[in-house]
Amino acid sequence: MNARREHRTESRHDMLRIGVVGYGTGGQHFHAPFIEAAEGCALAGVVARAPGTVAKVRADLPDQPVYASLGEMIARGTVDAVTITTPPETRHDLVMEAIEAGLHVIADKPFAPNAGGARKLDAAAKAKGVVLGVYQNRRYDSDMQTLAKLIADGRQGKVWRVHSRMDFDDPATLEHGPTGGLLRDLGSHLVDQMVWLLGPVASVDAQLDHFDLPEGRTEASFTITLRHENGTHSHISASKLNRFDQRELRAYGDAGSYVSHGTDVQAQAIFAGKRPVQDLDAWGYEPESHWGTLRTCDGANRIPSEQGRYHDYYAAFARAVQDGTPPPVTAASGVRTLQILDAARQSADENRSLTL
Repeated sequence: MNARREHRTESRHDMLRIGVVGYGTGGQHFHAPFIEAAEGCALAGVVARAPGTVAKVRADLPDQPVYASLGEMIARGTVDAVTITTPPETRHDLVMEAIEAGLHVIADKPFAPNAGGARKLDAAAKAKGVVLGVYQNRRYDSDMQTLAKLIADGRQGKVWRVHSRMDFDDPATLEHGPTGGLLRDLGSHLVDQMVWLLGPVASVDAQLDHFDLPEGRTEASFTITLRHENGTHSHISASKLNRFDQRELRAYGDAGSYVSHGTDVQAQAIFAGKRPVQDLDAWGYEPESHWGTLRTCDGANRIPSEQGRYHDYYAAFARAVQDGTPPPVTAASGVRTLQILDAARQSADENRSLTL
């Protein structure tokens, strides 16, 4: 055990004790490892019921208690907060159960089926006096952090537009049903990133492509144009069925352009069996071969990768609980993202641009 982990164990009583509800790929790969790595946080148990899932938790986290239900976890009194990362159709009721029990809550995306449902969750959390946050970890992607720094430093001048594309050759994870579809899956990430990067949205124009799965028709790809209130515009797209795998960011300004093709470096490291807590200093950097290129009147320059740090989300959430400050992604922010996604679906259905 390294020195940092020994210190974290000794200081456990000062940490926010977080339980993970659900241990599919979200709980296993995108929550538990980053809770373990986050300052001010301690993983304090997992809710899992299926025998295969329970076995997976015990293999990955042999020292963690496993509970058959959120109610059982609440009854033990061993957690201060929970992350709800179950399938979308079950998430709303579990978030409400945790709020009513007086727990702070991190809700995985999509935050709710629609903006109206998200507002109800936000109101319930405020009435109970607990912190409710949305897990938008992709603000902490290496490529997004690098582009955000370039914009903040003004190296492209005045930003005109940003293009963001997230294509995965991953049909098995395409969600079906009324709470599924790619728009609320990857669309939740891409819209949130653009609002975080460029500010509030004034209008939405979207096109959706559908596919008939055995379980029913679903959104398999999309393109969306967002016009932001500050005059910039962003163009986002994603797919999972087109046998193509690439992440691309392109940003244009009056002083130059920036293009990067990231590798989703944190996710790939997790899938390869690595954990951020093993070496936080080296975690989350794109290799030099995947650095983006900034082109200005000074020529073309490769831009070193900023660090991707999903665990910073959890550290910021713990500080919000301790200090009474807003969480890193507020419920109100989640409502705004869902308003845009709701407008995107309406825009595609009616074949027109919608003003928010």
